[in-house]
Amino acid sequence: MKQWLWLWISLMLLAACSRTTTPQTSTPPSAEKTVTHIEVTDALGRKVILTASPQRIVITGKALIMLADAAYIFPEAPERIVGLGNTSQGTSNFISLIDPNYAQKGTLENNAGAEQIAALHPDLVLLKSYLAETVGAPIEALGIPVIYVDFETPEQYTRDLTILGQVFQNEARATEVVAYYQSKAEQIRQAVSGVKTKPRVLMLYYSDKNGSVAFNVPPLAWMQTKLVQLAGGEPVWADANPANGWTQVALEQIAAWDADQIFIISYNTNSSDVVTRLEADPNWQALRAIKTGQLYAFPADLYSWDQPDTRWVLGLIWLAGRLHPEQFPSLDMNTEAQTFYKTLYGLNIAFFEKNIRPTFKGDLP
Repeated sequence: MKQWLWLWISLMLLAACSRTTTPQTSTPPSAEKTVTHIEVTDALGRKVILTASPQRIVITGKALIMLADAAYIFPEAPERIVGLGNTSQGTSNFISLIDPNYAQKGTLENNAGAEQIAALHPDLVLLKSYLAETVGAPIEALGIPVIYVDFETPEQYTRDLTILGQVFQNEARATEVVAYYQSKAEQIRQAVSGVKTKPRVLMLYYSDKNGSVAFNVPPLAWMQTKLVQLAGGEPVWADANPANGWTQVALEQIAAWDADQIFIISYNTNSSDVVTRLEADPNWQALRAIKTGQLYAFPADLYSWDQPDTRWVLGLIWLAGRLHPEQFPSLDMNTEAQTFYKTLYGLNIAFFEKNIRPTFKGDLP
């Protein structure tokens, strides 16, 4: 009898423990079995499956400015991005200007390791694809999903914006922005398609690191070369730069190319100041482009318009207007820039005039 009594008491205690440790839920059993997931095919062709919409996104690695500026096209970005590397170029930082919570986000060095990134507890990391082995693999080894994008060419912008649309669960926004880019590029293509003679163009990146002045030309696959081609120009360095990065060239080579028009890019100084110095340099004054007044400072606002940043479309429009002014008699870059910032970032004219327009550099009105 006592054995039955103790058995009965043990069963009652077990049932009580089960009731107190099992969470109560009103979710129907069928809903509990349903797992929401997002499947994204990234720039490397990998299928990445996310079990839920990512709410703690980290962007890191070199050249993250281009990726961050693209991510902030989506209105969900300020809330969901919790950590970033350095988004400055020179003295400008566009993201800190448009994200009211920027100061509260985790700040990473551009060479931050996997442990530093993991400390921000991300549920997704966004990286440029060329960092897959050096940066991405250690992060993935910690069980953190990584999605790779490129944002290096106009063609990649369509694909990579679509990827971000899936990440932020706002594919309609991605479609809207892709349509803007394609429309602008098509307008340029149609305008220059009938031009019989393409001007011979030289694009030069000026640098003065450690007090050493250098001029460099970009690889054929880079945005700078593609902008010249899309704008209806012929890049004179096309047969002389097999490198994967900027290639330094001497004044003798610049003179030998004898370009119709020369465009100066500068990321850390005002390109107009560089052009002014070159126009006063006797060695440069012998160049035909300078003699004919065809040396230009490539424009910028907070960031330069030549690079594979969201602003490349502004660089394309401006460059086409310089190469073929007869095809764009009413081009107004101030209006184009206003439209760009309104369309991509929702910034009104008042914000533009206060924060963007005063940063204009290069050959801009």
